[in-house]
Amino acid sequence: MLETTIYIAAFALVFAIYLGLRTRSHRRGRAQLRASEASGLMEPASLHPIFDEALCIGCGACVNACPEGNVIGLISGKAQLTNPSHCIGHGACKVACPFEAITLVFGTEKRGLDIPNVSPTFETNVPGIFIAGELGGMGLIANAVEQGRQAMESVAKHPRIKGKADIDVLIVGAGPAGIAATLGAKEKGLRYRTIEQDSFGGTVAHFPRGKIVMTRPVDLPVVGKVRLRETTKEALLELWQGIRDKTGIEVTYGERLESVHSEDQAFQVVTNKGNYQAKTILMAIGRRGTPRKLNVPGEEQNKVVYRLIDPAQYQGQHVLVVGGGDSALEAATSIAEEPGTDVTLSYRSGGFNRAKEKNRNKVDALKEAGQLRVLLTSNVLEITEDKVLIRDENQDYDLPNDAIIVCAGGILPTPMLKEMGIEIETKHGTA
Repeated sequence: MLETTIYIAAFALVFAIYLGLRTRSHRRGRAQLRASEASGLMEPASLHPIFDEALCIGCGACVNACPEGNVIGLISGKAQLTNPSHCIGHGACKVACPFEAITLVFGTEKRGLDIPNVSPTFETNVPGIFIAGELGGMGLIANAVEQGRQAMESVAKHPRIKGKADIDVLIVGAGPAGIAATLGAKEKGLRYRTIEQDSFGGTVAHFPRGKIVMTRPVDLPVVGKVRLRETTKEALLELWQGIRDKTGIEVTYGERLESVHSEDQAFQVVTNKGNYQAKTILMAIGRRGTPRKLNVPGEEQNKVVYRLIDPAQYQGQHVLVVGGGDSALEAATSIAEEPGTDVTLSYRSGGFNRAKEKNRNKVDALKEAGQLRVLLTSNVLEITEDKVLIRDENQDYDLPNDAIIVCAGGILPTPMLKEMGIEIETKHGTA
Protein backbone atom coordinates (compact mmCIF):
# COMPACT_ATOMS: atom_id res chain seq x y z
CA MET A 1 0.00 0.00 0.00
CA LEU A 2 2.82 2.39 0.88
CA GLU A 3 4.57 1.66 -2.39
CA THR A 4 1.40 2.38 -4.31
CA THR A 5 0.94 5.67 -2.49
CA ILE A 6 4.55 6.69 -3.25
CA TYR A 7 4.08 5.74 -6.90
CA ILE A 8 0.88 7.79 -7.17
CA ALA A 9 2.51 10.76 -5.43
CA ALA A 10 5.52 10.61 -7.72
CA PHE A 11 3.29 10.39 -10.77
CA ALA A 12 1.21 13.32 -9.53
CA LEU A 13 4.35 15.40 -8.97
CA VAL A 14 5.68 14.66 -12.47
CA PHE A 15 2.28 15.41 -13.99
CA ALA A 16 2.05 18.68 -12.05
CA ILE A 17 5.49 19.72 -13.30
CA TYR A 18 4.44 18.82 -16.85
CA LEU A 19 1.27 20.88 -16.57
CA GLY A 20 3.21 23.79 -15.13
CA LEU A 21 5.74 23.76 -17.96
CA ARG A 22 2.99 23.41 -20.54
CA THR A 23 1.06 26.33 -19.05
CA ARG A 24 4.18 28.52 -19.00
CA SER A 25 4.98 27.56 -22.59
CA HIS A 26 1.40 28.36 -23.62
CA ARG A 27 1.52 31.80 -21.97
CA ARG A 28 4.87 32.60 -23.53
CA GLY A 29 3.72 31.54 -26.99
CA ARG A 30 0.43 33.39 -26.68
CA ALA A 31 2.20 36.58 -25.53
CA GLN A 32 4.61 36.44 -28.49
CA LEU A 33 1.76 35.85 -30.93
CA ARG A 34 -0.22 38.78 -29.54
CA ALA A 35 2.84 41.04 -29.78
CA SER A 36 3.32 40.02 -33.42
CA GLU A 37 -0.36 40.63 -34.20
CA ALA A 38 -0.31 44.02 -32.48
CA SER A 39 2.73 45.07 -34.51
CA GLY A 40 1.28 43.76 -37.77
CA LEU A 41 4.24 41.40 -38.14
CA MET A 42 2.41 38.30 -39.32
CA GLU A 43 3.87 37.83 -42.80
CA PRO A 44 6.94 35.55 -43.18
CA ALA A 45 9.52 36.86 -45.64
CA SER A 46 9.89 33.65 -47.64
CA LEU A 47 10.08 29.93 -46.88
CA HIS A 48 8.33 29.09 -43.60
CA PRO A 49 6.63 26.21 -41.78
CA ILE A 50 2.96 25.36 -41.44
CA PHE A 51 1.86 22.83 -38.82
CA ASP A 52 -0.58 19.93 -39.08
CA GLU A 53 -2.50 20.01 -35.79
CA ALA A 54 -3.67 16.43 -36.28
CA LEU A 55 -0.05 15.20 -36.28
CA CYS A 56 1.54 17.66 -33.84
CA ILE A 57 1.75 16.42 -30.24
CA GLY A 58 3.41 19.56 -28.87
CA CYS A 59 6.76 17.92 -28.10
CA GLY A 60 8.62 21.19 -28.71
CA ALA A 61 11.35 19.68 -30.91
CA CYS A 62 10.70 22.33 -33.56
CA VAL A 63 10.86 25.13 -30.98
CA ASN A 64 14.26 23.99 -29.76
CA ALA A 65 15.61 23.32 -33.27
CA CYS A 66 14.99 26.80 -34.69
CA PRO A 67 18.37 28.63 -34.83
CA GLU A 68 16.69 32.04 -34.67
CA GLY A 69 14.86 31.34 -31.40
CA ASN A 70 11.55 32.88 -30.36
CA VAL A 71 9.96 32.11 -33.75
CA ILE A 72 7.85 29.02 -32.97
CA GLY A 73 5.79 28.62 -29.81
CA LEU A 74 3.50 26.05 -28.23
CA ILE A 75 -0.09 27.22 -27.77
CA SER A 76 -2.65 24.83 -26.28
CA GLY A 77 -0.19 22.03 -26.79
CA LYS A 78 0.32 22.65 -30.53
CA ALA A 79 3.22 24.24 -32.38
CA GLN A 80 2.52 27.56 -34.05
CA LEU A 81 4.49 30.29 -35.81
CA THR A 82 4.30 33.01 -33.15
CA ASN A 83 6.86 35.43 -34.63
CA PRO A 84 6.36 34.98 -38.39
CA SER A 85 8.41 37.97 -39.59
CA HIS A 86 11.47 36.60 -37.78
CA CYS A 87 11.41 33.30 -39.70
CA ILE A 88 14.08 33.22 -42.41
CA GLY A 89 13.57 29.71 -43.74
CA HIS A 90 16.21 27.58 -42.04
CA GLY A 91 13.95 24.54 -42.29
CA ALA A 92 15.56 23.00 -39.17
CA CYS A 93 12.10 22.69 -37.59
CA LYS A 94 10.90 20.30 -40.30
CA VAL A 95 13.97 18.11 -39.90
CA ALA A 96 13.57 18.01 -36.13
CA CYS A 97 9.87 17.08 -36.07
CA PRO A 98 9.60 13.34 -35.26
CA PHE A 99 5.99 13.12 -36.45
CA GLU A 100 6.28 14.84 -39.89
CA ALA A 101 3.78 17.48 -38.79
CA ILE A 102 5.59 20.33 -40.56
CA THR A 103 5.47 21.41 -44.19
CA LEU A 104 7.67 24.21 -45.56
CA VAL A 105 5.80 26.60 -47.85
CA PHE A 106 6.24 29.84 -49.80
CA GLY A 107 3.94 32.85 -49.55
CA THR A 108 0.72 33.29 -47.59
CA GLU A 109 -2.95 33.80 -48.39
CA LYS A 110 -2.42 37.57 -48.24
CA ARG A 111 1.01 37.80 -49.79
CA GLY A 112 1.85 35.69 -52.82
CA LEU A 113 5.42 34.86 -53.83
CA ASP A 114 6.45 34.24 -57.43
CA ILE A 115 8.58 31.11 -57.60
CA PRO A 116 9.92 29.35 -60.72
CA ASN A 117 8.78 25.75 -60.99
CA VAL A 118 11.75 23.44 -60.46
CA SER A 119 12.11 19.70 -59.97
CA PRO A 120 13.85 18.06 -56.98
CA THR A 121 17.02 18.16 -59.11
CA PHE A 122 16.60 21.97 -59.50
CA GLU A 123 15.82 21.67 -63.22
CA THR A 124 13.07 23.91 -64.62
CA ASN A 125 10.44 22.85 -67.13
CA VAL A 126 12.99 23.83 -69.81
CA PRO A 127 15.36 20.84 -70.11
CA GLY A 128 18.91 21.89 -69.31
CA ILE A 129 18.07 25.10 -67.42
CA PHE A 130 18.49 24.91 -63.64
CA ILE A 131 17.73 27.38 -60.82
CA ALA A 132 19.35 27.50 -57.37
CA GLY A 133 19.48 29.94 -54.47
CA GLU A 134 17.52 33.11 -53.85
CA LEU A 135 15.70 33.15 -57.21
CA GLY A 136 14.12 29.84 -56.24
CA GLY A 137 13.08 31.22 -52.85
CA MET A 138 16.15 30.19 -50.83
CA GLY A 139 17.56 33.47 -49.53
CA LEU A 140 19.40 31.97 -46.56
CA ILE A 141 23.12 31.75 -47.34
CA ALA A 142 23.65 28.19 -46.13
CA ASN A 143 20.59 26.94 -48.02
CA ALA A 144 21.67 28.75 -51.20
CA VAL A 145 25.17 27.23 -50.97
CA GLU A 146 23.73 23.74 -50.58
CA GLN A 147 21.36 24.26 -53.49
CA GLY A 148 24.21 25.46 -55.71
CA ARG A 149 26.21 22.36 -54.84
CA GLN A 150 23.33 19.96 -55.41
CA ALA A 151 22.24 21.65 -58.63
CA MET A 152 25.72 21.19 -60.11
CA GLU A 153 25.54 17.50 -59.18
CA SER A 154 22.41 17.30 -61.34
CA VAL A 155 23.98 19.32 -64.16
CA ALA A 156 26.95 16.94 -64.33
CA LYS A 157 24.59 13.97 -64.81
CA HIS A 158 22.35 15.64 -67.41
CA PRO A 159 22.18 14.04 -70.89
CA ARG A 160 22.98 17.40 -72.54
CA ILE A 161 26.50 17.31 -71.08
CA LYS A 162 27.37 14.67 -73.70
CA GLY A 163 26.41 17.04 -76.52
CA LYS A 164 28.48 19.56 -78.44
CA ALA A 165 28.83 23.21 -77.36
CA ASP A 166 31.47 25.76 -76.37
CA ILE A 167 30.89 25.23 -72.65
CA ASP A 168 29.23 22.56 -70.53
CA VAL A 169 27.47 24.95 -68.16
CA LEU A 170 26.91 28.69 -67.98
CA ILE A 171 26.54 29.82 -64.35
CA VAL A 172 24.72 33.13 -64.00
CA GLY A 173 25.49 34.85 -60.70
CA ALA A 174 28.41 34.79 -58.24
CA GLY A 175 26.53 34.90 -54.96
CA PRO A 176 26.48 32.01 -52.47
CA ALA A 177 24.71 29.58 -54.84
CA GLY A 178 26.83 30.63 -57.83
CA ILE A 179 30.11 30.26 -55.94
CA ALA A 180 29.18 26.77 -54.74
CA ALA A 181 28.06 25.79 -58.23
CA THR A 182 31.29 27.10 -59.78
CA LEU A 183 33.35 25.09 -57.32
CA GLY A 184 31.23 22.06 -58.16
CA ALA A 185 31.80 22.54 -61.89
CA LYS A 186 35.55 22.79 -61.34
CA GLU A 187 35.56 19.68 -59.13
CA LYS A 188 33.79 17.67 -61.83
CA GLY A 189 36.04 18.91 -64.62
CA LEU A 190 33.23 20.66 -66.49
CA ARG A 191 33.92 23.46 -68.94
CA TYR A 192 32.11 26.32 -67.22
CA ARG A 193 31.72 30.07 -67.47
CA THR A 194 30.49 32.06 -64.49
CA ILE A 195 29.21 35.56 -65.17
CA GLU A 196 28.22 38.21 -62.62
CA GLN A 197 26.61 41.48 -63.66
CA ASP A 198 27.98 43.18 -60.57
CA SER A 199 30.65 42.16 -58.05
CA PHE A 200 31.90 38.96 -56.42
CA GLY A 201 29.60 37.81 -53.63
CA GLY A 202 26.33 38.84 -55.26
CA THR A 203 23.78 40.40 -52.92
CA VAL A 204 26.03 39.89 -49.88
CA ALA A 205 28.60 42.30 -51.36
CA HIS A 206 26.04 45.10 -51.10
CA PHE A 207 25.06 44.56 -47.48
CA PRO A 208 25.94 47.54 -45.24
CA ARG A 209 29.42 47.51 -43.73
CA GLY A 210 29.60 45.34 -40.62
CA LYS A 211 26.25 43.63 -41.23
CA ILE A 212 26.00 40.37 -39.33
CA VAL A 213 25.39 37.47 -41.69
CA MET A 214 23.74 34.47 -40.06
CA THR A 215 24.85 31.16 -41.47
CA ARG A 216 25.80 27.63 -40.48
CA PRO A 217 28.52 25.13 -41.44
CA VAL A 218 28.39 24.23 -45.14
CA ASP A 219 30.10 21.76 -47.48
CA LEU A 220 31.77 23.37 -50.48
CA PRO A 221 33.06 21.34 -53.41
CA VAL A 222 36.88 21.30 -53.64
CA VAL A 223 37.11 23.15 -50.30
CA GLY A 224 35.26 20.80 -47.94
CA LYS A 225 33.57 21.75 -44.68
CA VAL A 226 33.45 25.46 -43.90
CA ARG A 227 32.44 26.14 -40.30
CA LEU A 228 30.66 29.45 -39.88
CA ARG A 229 28.12 30.40 -37.23
CA GLU A 230 27.72 34.16 -37.04
CA THR A 231 29.99 36.37 -39.06
CA THR A 232 30.08 39.78 -40.71
CA LYS A 233 29.68 40.59 -44.36
CA GLU A 234 33.36 41.53 -44.59
CA ALA A 235 34.56 38.28 -43.00
CA LEU A 236 32.38 36.20 -45.31
CA LEU A 237 33.54 38.04 -48.42
CA GLU A 238 37.16 37.65 -47.28
CA LEU A 239 36.57 33.93 -46.87
CA TRP A 240 35.08 33.64 -50.35
CA GLN A 241 37.91 35.73 -51.81
CA GLY A 242 40.44 33.35 -50.25
CA ILE A 243 38.56 30.35 -51.65
CA ARG A 244 38.52 31.92 -55.11
CA ASP A 245 42.25 32.64 -55.01
CA LYS A 246 43.13 29.20 -53.61
CA THR A 247 40.99 27.16 -56.01
CA GLY A 248 41.51 29.31 -59.09
CA ILE A 249 37.84 29.50 -60.04
CA GLU A 250 37.13 32.13 -62.67
CA VAL A 251 34.33 34.69 -62.64
CA THR A 252 33.69 37.37 -65.25
CA TYR A 253 32.39 40.56 -63.61
CA GLY A 254 30.24 43.24 -65.19
CA GLU A 255 28.71 40.70 -67.56
CA ARG A 256 24.92 40.71 -67.77
CA LEU A 257 22.75 38.00 -69.30
CA GLU A 258 20.56 39.48 -72.03
CA SER A 259 18.88 36.57 -73.82
CA VAL A 260 18.78 32.79 -74.12
CA HIS A 261 17.48 30.78 -77.09
CA SER A 262 17.32 27.01 -77.34
CA GLU A 263 18.79 25.34 -80.42
CA ASP A 264 18.88 21.55 -80.75
CA GLN A 265 20.87 20.29 -77.74
CA ALA A 266 22.43 23.62 -76.77
CA PHE A 267 21.51 27.18 -75.78
CA GLN A 268 22.54 30.28 -77.66
CA VAL A 269 23.39 32.84 -74.98
CA VAL A 270 23.80 36.57 -75.49
CA THR A 271 25.37 38.82 -72.83
CA ASN A 272 26.52 42.43 -72.93
CA LYS A 273 30.05 41.10 -73.55
CA GLY A 274 29.60 38.33 -76.07
CA ASN A 275 27.78 35.27 -77.40
CA TYR A 276 28.14 31.69 -76.15
CA GLN A 277 26.88 28.23 -76.86
CA ALA A 278 26.14 26.35 -73.65
CA LYS A 279 24.90 22.80 -73.08
CA THR A 280 23.24 23.75 -69.79
CA ILE A 281 22.52 26.89 -67.77
CA LEU A 282 22.37 27.37 -64.00
CA MET A 283 20.58 30.53 -62.91
CA ALA A 284 21.94 31.56 -59.49
CA ILE A 285 20.84 35.18 -59.51
CA GLY A 286 19.03 37.07 -56.77
CA ARG A 287 15.38 38.05 -56.66
CA ARG A 288 15.96 41.81 -56.74
CA GLY A 289 16.41 42.01 -60.49
CA THR A 290 16.16 45.65 -61.54
CA PRO A 291 15.88 48.09 -58.60
CA ARG A 292 12.36 49.47 -58.15
CA LYS A 293 12.33 53.24 -58.68
CA LEU A 294 10.20 56.00 -57.16
CA ASN A 295 9.21 57.49 -60.53
CA VAL A 296 9.20 61.05 -59.27
CA PRO A 297 10.65 64.27 -60.77
CA GLY A 298 14.40 64.59 -60.14
CA GLU A 299 15.09 60.89 -59.58
CA GLU A 300 17.54 60.83 -62.49
CA GLN A 301 20.10 62.86 -60.50
CA ASN A 302 23.42 61.24 -59.58
CA LYS A 303 22.74 61.70 -55.87
CA VAL A 304 19.99 59.04 -56.08
CA VAL A 305 21.29 55.47 -55.70
CA TYR A 306 19.63 52.11 -55.05
CA ARG A 307 21.97 50.42 -52.61
CA LEU A 308 24.33 51.37 -49.80
CA ILE A 309 28.01 50.65 -50.28
CA ASP A 310 29.75 52.46 -47.41
CA PRO A 311 27.99 54.54 -44.73
CA ALA A 312 31.19 56.54 -44.13
CA GLN A 313 30.85 58.28 -47.49
CA TYR A 314 27.79 60.14 -46.15
CA GLN A 315 29.50 61.78 -43.17
CA GLY A 316 28.29 65.37 -42.69
CA GLN A 317 25.45 65.02 -45.22
CA HIS A 318 21.66 65.25 -45.27
CA VAL A 319 20.53 61.77 -46.33
CA LEU A 320 17.13 60.31 -47.17
CA VAL A 321 16.59 56.54 -47.11
CA VAL A 322 13.38 55.25 -48.70
CA GLY A 323 11.94 51.83 -47.85
CA GLY A 324 10.70 49.64 -45.02
CA GLY A 325 12.57 46.36 -45.34
CA ASP A 326 15.76 45.22 -43.65
CA SER A 327 18.01 46.79 -46.30
CA ALA A 328 16.38 50.21 -45.77
CA LEU A 329 16.53 50.03 -41.98
CA GLU A 330 20.12 48.82 -41.99
CA ALA A 331 21.12 51.59 -44.39
CA ALA A 332 19.38 54.31 -42.36
CA THR A 333 20.75 53.19 -38.99
CA SER A 334 24.32 52.64 -40.21
CA ILE A 335 24.44 56.09 -41.83
CA ALA A 336 22.79 57.72 -38.78
CA GLU A 337 25.72 56.48 -36.67
CA GLU A 338 28.23 58.32 -38.86
CA PRO A 339 29.48 61.71 -37.57
CA GLY A 340 27.54 64.79 -38.64
CA THR A 341 24.82 63.01 -40.60
CA ASP A 342 21.18 64.11 -40.72
CA VAL A 343 19.17 61.04 -41.74
CA THR A 344 15.50 60.65 -42.62
CA LEU A 345 13.81 57.29 -43.15
CA SER A 346 10.66 57.46 -45.26
CA TYR A 347 8.26 54.56 -45.71
CA ARG A 348 4.85 54.45 -47.37
CA SER A 349 3.26 52.09 -44.82
CA GLY A 350 2.42 52.58 -41.16
CA GLY A 351 5.00 50.16 -39.75
CA PHE A 352 8.11 48.17 -40.61
CA ASN A 353 6.34 44.81 -40.67
CA ARG A 354 8.79 43.29 -43.17
CA ALA A 355 11.93 43.98 -41.12
CA LYS A 356 13.66 41.90 -38.47
CA GLU A 357 13.05 42.77 -34.83
CA LYS A 358 16.66 43.76 -34.16
CA ASN A 359 16.55 46.27 -37.03
CA ARG A 360 13.24 47.73 -35.83
CA ASN A 361 14.63 48.06 -32.32
CA LYS A 362 17.69 49.87 -33.61
CA VAL A 363 15.53 52.32 -35.55
CA ASP A 364 13.47 53.00 -32.42
CA ALA A 365 16.60 53.58 -30.34
CA LEU A 366 18.15 56.03 -32.81
CA LYS A 367 14.82 57.81 -33.25
CA GLU A 368 14.51 58.17 -29.47
CA ALA A 369 18.08 59.51 -29.31
CA GLY A 370 17.31 62.11 -31.97
CA GLN A 371 19.74 60.61 -34.48
CA LEU A 372 17.12 59.44 -36.97
CA ARG A 373 13.94 61.06 -38.32
CA VAL A 374 11.24 58.50 -39.23
CA LEU A 375 8.34 59.44 -41.53
CA LEU A 376 5.75 56.65 -41.84
CA THR A 377 2.84 56.65 -44.32
CA SER A 378 4.94 59.06 -46.39
CA ASN A 379 5.88 59.35 -50.05
CA VAL A 380 8.54 61.28 -51.94
CA LEU A 381 6.96 63.82 -54.28
CA GLU A 382 9.95 65.57 -55.85
CA ILE A 383 13.74 65.65 -55.72
CA THR A 384 15.65 68.86 -56.41
CA GLU A 385 19.37 69.58 -56.44
CA ASP A 386 19.56 70.36 -52.74
CA LYS A 387 16.18 69.36 -51.29
CA VAL A 388 13.53 66.64 -51.28
CA LEU A 389 9.77 67.09 -50.90
CA ILE A 390 7.98 64.41 -48.86
CA ARG A 391 4.29 64.17 -47.96
CA ASP A 392 2.70 62.12 -45.19
CA GLU A 393 -0.87 62.00 -43.90
CA ASN A 394 -0.54 65.26 -42.00
CA GLN A 395 1.89 67.58 -43.76
CA ASP A 396 4.56 68.20 -46.39
CA TYR A 397 8.27 68.20 -45.55
CA ASP A 398 10.75 70.22 -47.61
CA LEU A 399 14.03 68.76 -46.33
CA PRO A 400 17.65 69.70 -47.14
CA ASN A 401 19.18 66.83 -49.08
CA ASP A 402 22.58 65.72 -50.35
CA ALA A 403 21.90 62.05 -51.06
CA ILE A 404 19.01 59.59 -51.45
CA ILE A 405 19.18 55.81 -51.10
CA VAL A 406 16.13 53.98 -52.44
CA CYS A 407 15.70 50.53 -50.89
CA ALA A 408 12.29 49.72 -52.33
CA GLY A 409 13.10 46.22 -53.47
CA GLY A 410 13.48 45.14 -57.04
CA ILE A 411 11.46 44.13 -60.05
CA LEU A 412 11.76 40.36 -60.32
CA PRO A 413 13.42 39.06 -63.50
CA THR A 414 10.14 37.31 -64.31
CA PRO A 415 9.89 38.65 -67.91
CA MET A 416 13.35 37.31 -68.75
CA LEU A 417 12.56 33.93 -67.20
CA LYS A 418 9.29 33.71 -69.14
CA GLU A 419 11.09 34.60 -72.36
CA MET A 420 13.34 31.63 -71.68
CA GLY A 421 10.20 29.49 -71.37
CA ILE A 422 10.46 28.97 -67.60
CA GLU A 423 7.14 28.53 -65.81
CA ILE A 424 6.45 30.84 -62.85
CA GLU A 425 3.91 30.08 -60.14
CA THR A 426 2.60 32.47 -57.51
CA LYS A 427 2.69 30.62 -54.20
CA HIS A 428 0.07 31.43 -51.57
CA GLY A 429 1.15 29.26 -48.67
CA THR A 430 1.99 26.19 -50.74
CA ALA A 431 5.10 24.04 -51.01
